[in-house]
Amino acid sequence: MTTPAFDDRDGYIWLNGELQPWRGAKAHVLTHALHYASAVFEGERAYNGKVFKLEEHTDRLFYSADVLDMKIPYERDVINMATYEALSANSIIDGYVRPIAWRGSELMGVSAQSTKINVAIAVWAWPSYFSPEARLKGIKLDISEWRRPSPETSPVFAKAAGLYMICTLSKHAAERKGLDDSLLLDWRGQVAEATGANIFFVIDGKIHTPTPDCFLDGITRRTVIGLAKEHGCDVIERAIMPEEMDQADECFLTGTAAEVTPVGSIGTYTFTPGEVCKTLMTAYDEAVGKTTAAESSAA
Repeated sequence: MTTPAFDDRDGYIWLNGELQPWRGAKAHVLTHALHYASAVFEGERAYNGKVFKLEEHTDRLFYSADVLDMKIPYERDVINMATYEALSANSIIDGYVRPIAWRGSELMGVSAQSTKINVAIAVWAWPSYFSPEARLKGIKLDISEWRRPSPETSPVFAKAAGLYMICTLSKHAAERKGLDDSLLLDWRGQVAEATGANIFFVIDGKIHTPTPDCFLDGITRRTVIGLAKEHGCDVIERAIMPEEMDQADECFLTGTAAEVTPVGSIGTYTFTPGEVCKTLMTAYDEAVGKTTAAESSAA
């Protein structure tokens, strides 16, 4: 079955204060965001009709907009309510939520302070980011040639569209090799993150994860750290060099789309998904209120 293009679907998108037919939610070819990456967004998940950590995601959307010198023309509560309007209008109970804010087409040039800030919220059904088979055996990652930039060179703590260009390039290169994703190092050569998820390693029974000093401290990342501590795991945030992956028994990614996804290999380094991965996968599924296939069939 062919997946329909994202501009050719039934349903509705919340756009600048009201629900619009999906196919009519358009931006002009001279939109500033298309030319200068003046856009910020979020990735959220709805489980059983409730968006997980919605308020935190909305707060980050506003933070990212502020970093990019954009003032969102709505209050946070309006965005939160609009999210549920969009879910209801599209009859989505379990799905993905994409709010985005961007500069419009009133001006074309690097400086565009008087452009209109547009806001849209789209929702759609979304299964697991990686296939169930890949998730159970551990996905395979490449090591990207691209590196996360220094905080002095880019707004690295904003969830800004332009920062994902190297993620697309890295993931394309990995897929051409038959792999699932790619690990990015930072400008210092330290382990940073995958293309759309944070990364964790289990070394000598303790969980180690890079300090988020040049990439997003993900909302899912913080959630999983909290769950790990609740289950008695020691979590250490520190600088991690790539050669230290040789010491890790387990590895996993965290993110809104990826949830908790075990990793089987990164380049020549191999890992075996074990008890820590299984424990945190289960704990996260319970935290978000995820319905298992068994629960659905029994309902």
